[in-house]
Amino acid sequence: MPSGTGKTISLLSLIVAYQRAFPLDVTKLIYCSRTVPEIEKVVEELRKLMEFYAKETGERNNFLALALSSRKNLCIHPEVSSLRFGKEVDGKCHSLTASYIRAQRHVNPNQPVCRFYEEFDAVGRQVPLPAGIYNLDDLKDFGRRKGWCPYYLARYAILHANIVVYSYHYLLDPKIADLVSKELAKKSVVVFDEAHNIDNVCIDSMSVNITRRTLDRCQNNVDTLQNTIQKIKETDAAKLREEYRRLVEGLKEANVARETDIYLSNPVLPDEILKEAVPGTIRTAEHFVGFLRRFLEYLKSRLRVHHVVQESAPQFLKDIFDKVCIDRKPLRRFTIIIEPFEDRTPTIANPVLHFSCMDPSIAIKPVFQRFQSVIITSGTLSPLDIYPRILDFRPVTMASFTMTLARTCLCPLIVGRGNDQVALSSKFETREDFAVIRNYGNLLLEMSAVVPDGIVAFFTSYVYMENIVASWYEQGILENIQRNKLIFIETQDAAETSMALEKYQEACENGRGAILLSVARGKVSEGIDFVHHFGRAVIMFGVPYVYTQSRILKARLEYLRDQFQIRENDFLTFDAMRHAAQCVGRAIRGKTDYGLMIFADKRYARADKRGKLPRWIQEHINDGSLNLTVDETVQLSKHFLRQMAQPFRQEDQLGLSLLTLEQLESEEMLQKITQIAHQT
Repeated sequence: MPSGTGKTISLLSLIVAYQRAFPLDVTKLIYCSRTVPEIEKVVEELRKLMEFYAKETGERNNFLALALSSRKNLCIHPEVSSLRFGKEVDGKCHSLTASYIRAQRHVNPNQPVCRFYEEFDAVGRQVPLPAGIYNLDDLKDFGRRKGWCPYYLARYAILHANIVVYSYHYLLDPKIADLVSKELAKKSVVVFDEAHNIDNVCIDSMSVNITRRTLDRCQNNVDTLQNTIQKIKETDAAKLREEYRRLVEGLKEANVARETDIYLSNPVLPDEILKEAVPGTIRTAEHFVGFLRRFLEYLKSRLRVHHVVQESAPQFLKDIFDKVCIDRKPLRRFTIIIEPFEDRTPTIANPVLHFSCMDPSIAIKPVFQRFQSVIITSGTLSPLDIYPRILDFRPVTMASFTMTLARTCLCPLIVGRGNDQVALSSKFETREDFAVIRNYGNLLLEMSAVVPDGIVAFFTSYVYMENIVASWYEQGILENIQRNKLIFIETQDAAETSMALEKYQEACENGRGAILLSVARGKVSEGIDFVHHFGRAVIMFGVPYVYTQSRILKARLEYLRDQFQIRENDFLTFDAMRHAAQCVGRAIRGKTDYGLMIFADKRYARADKRGKLPRWIQEHINDGSLNLTVDETVQLSKHFLRQMAQPFRQEDQLGLSLLTLEQLESEEMLQKITQIAHQT
């Protein structure tokens, strides 16, 4: 089901009802989503649900529900919150709240610390957060009133909250999960919403990239540590031994001062290896620094490459053992790729070491083992059967639901040919074809003349979009399109894209109409809703296959083939179709919304591609929607838009896509619900 058709509220209603009825069996709901706007939407849905409970029962809400996000989104310190980037905010916050900084404050009263954290630490831990529903702004307002840090308040409050809404990374990334989610109860229900990309999130959270810049910064830190040791050594040898003993213990058990300190855990080492992190041979602080220097020099030598190197994790660890005498522990399901340059700048020497996870199940398995119920859901989770295979779990139940609609409000069309009968496709052999580019331009030109308000067009990559737009400009197609609508383009710069989106919506609002040219897998395709007139048509130019020359992708495809018997082409097609569905799904944001979904590539007509689209799109594709010319697409679009322009009231939905309480409680509807439950 697409967004706006009731997935989130259905899940919240069911789980909250269960929490109220069986408070000892389900102690907490942990609701995970991807982006801050999606997290905010979940909190608003929850607020409406709790208001409905209060209205129906007359009881005051005693649930505590809150959203948790990064310091960047929750900080209220004037100096820190004004910083632009998240890493800068984290660094500045750490420089004001770290345990050693606060210890220095006792010696030097002029040492700056965060007054909001100090106030929270002194008073906030003793006073529980009052029951209620708190989004990020509510937490910041509460923090300002009390003078407490909202970020640490939220981190502390999630332990006793009934409902927590936060990002995937707080559960899936071991570095963050060990800080934030370690104490959450086993009797919790975990929901991963918008989880069509969950395998990629797992892999990213378990992978590390090391560049020369990273190693240079490490070198500076080791030098600082060496100088500090030297100073202490000159003044107090006993103190140095004690500091070193604490360092060793800290690596094994770092819970005491970890809340405010940046916890530098290895994201891929299990506990039993961490417990052996400091071998017995390192008996003095100087030996420890020497050990770090040897390891750094080894990594620097590995980055002095002029060609690509790929090796397995055991090979890499054996090489470390042979050259640096660091004992090796087995690490399977990872690969090491060393490249002399980054993909984005293939002409500039900038070596990078990719320590890449091949198996997403490593990140999500602890979640399955730890919590009693885990729900994975998305409007574009299709085909369902591939997710248990790549995440390596056995689902208790799997169900795919369609939409209940009072009218056919979506119209998927597959355009396979131009009016000159030239086949349309973005595949590599034809993407430079002048006729294909011209026909794509004609399709956008024709649609801009018949579709009211906003059109969103997606391309397979930034490079492909730039080439096509440049060609359209030379052919004069852009000039013709601009007579119908204004054109805005998504770029890789977040600020530029935000500005383009704002102006696009403005043009749709004032009746001028606009076209937004975007990229699959970009910001617009994943987190932006084009409600009603902001997206009356979505055009997907080509099939958004991932860049297949990536060595990390090749290694992962090889792993999937060997471990799970998933063929390369099957996975690539599955990945492309879930992103295509995510793009065209932007057109429908609710049951009263309507929109055209245009797949502009002849390959979508094939059963293997079409069959991987979500069920709610597939069931509206018939034989008359396949392999159309541009003219046929325009005619079908006109007919659909004319139908949708007819008056449509809330009463028209009653009994079909909207039920009154009486209809819901009727015998006939209860039988229907029971029947659906048995089917799934």
